[in-house]
Amino acid sequence: MIEAKNIHKYYGELEVLKGVDLKINTGEIVAIVGPSGAGKTTLLQILGTLDKPNKENNTSLTINNQSLLNLKDKGLSKFRNEHIGFIFQFHQLLPEFSALENVCIPAFIGGKNKKETEIKAKELLKFLGLENRTQHKPNELSGGEQQRVAVARALINNPKVVFADEPSGNLDSASAKNLHQLFFELRDKFNQTFVIVTHNNELANMADRKLEMKDGKIIN
Repeated sequence: MIEAKNIHKYYGELEVLKGVDLKINTGEIVAIVGPSGAGKTTLLQILGTLDKPNKENNTSLTINNQSLLNLKDKGLSKFRNEHIGFIFQFHQLLPEFSALENVCIPAFIGGKNKKETEIKAKELLKFLGLENRTQHKPNELSGGEQQRVAVARALINNPKVVFADEPSGNLDSASAKNLHQLFFELRDKFNQTFVIVTHNNELANMADRKLEMKDGKIIN
């Protein structure tokens, strides 16, 4: 599903990623762990096409058999919208829109039918236990509910891969545990691939595989 080779990233003189190689299979849940500053989030952003690596010899990034590094911005945006979902530590919901509207936004950006999108968004919100919260705005939802809305938004376009950056970092322990369990339920139901950057040991140990980063490299 994901294959990255010789991924480097420089910010000025600082080399944040030092030739990372990794391969992640379809339906796999992979946790990326390591100390702050190890390059975890930078790697996740590059894998998710939100940032680009510095081009070195043999540098490549392929997702779902699509080579990505030579795509123009428009093609990359289209691929991202159709194939990738994102969940962040802070839910990043738009405050002026309801839960239902927030979930629908990626599908509307992709030009999908409004009625069909809303039906699917309601199904996702019901699956996530939010069927009675569809018309509530983010400030009327708990932290755990807001993050589940963000999960539904990440899933609305049936992405092949979901990238999550500290998804439970802003939640209380009970909400975090529920969110972690949800990832595995989603994988079992939709066979989606999850790549999760986390400092949460419980979540990392639940994953199919744990990759440890240090000083810009995967060491384990």
